[in-house]
Amino acid sequence: MIELYTWGTPNGRKISIALEEMGLPYRVVPIDIGKDEQFKPEFLAISPNNKIPAIVDRDTGFSVFESGAILMYLGDKTGMLYPAAQEKRLRIHEWLMWQMSSVGPFLGRAHYFLKYNPGKAPFAEEWFHAEARRLYGVLDRLLADREFMCGEYSIVDIATFPWIARFEWQRIDLNDYPNARRWYLAIAARPAVKKGFAVPDAGLQIPMPD
Repeated sequence: MIELYTWGTPNGRKISIALEEMGLPYRVVPIDIGKDEQFKPEFLAISPNNKIPAIVDRDTGFSVFESGAILMYLGDKTGMLYPAAQEKRLRIHEWLMWQMSSVGPFLGRAHYFLKYNPGKAPFAEEWFHAEARRLYGVLDRLLADREFMCGEYSIVDIATFPWIARFEWQRIDLNDYPNARRWYLAIAARPAVKKGFAVPDAGLQIPMPD
């Protein structure tokens, strides 16, 4: 049994989607970041950076924080969506680091300025919108000759998808990125993704492009 400490954010959804895809039993422990529950001592004991998600694997006793580390841990635990072959794993590490260092941080800042504080900092809005378009361009070019980001469906696709699911917050029209749109729709149609996306927000629907 995996205990999943999470909330309704892209980083949190990565792990619930992975758990559904891998068929692992898990129990959801909501951490309401709007009420600062991420700062409680019992949560800090497993996630010292006071960020969701985090897991406790009751089978092994291990706790893991940081979404990328959790995805790699779960991939190793199950032997799924994280191939052992060195070259394949290297490609996965490259694109997982891209998601962790660029997609998450910069699209997150785009949310801050474009959705939550429009009109307050025009320069920042323009800069982060431009960076969002650049990142979508990188993803679109990557997917020009492959179905998924590293060829086969993997933890990299799971890591990236929930951030792209907020394309409206980023003022992005997915129709401008046809390869990324095709990839997005293919992942959104997966039953495990639909189920994992709605954790902990039961009934939440995946946003669909026009």
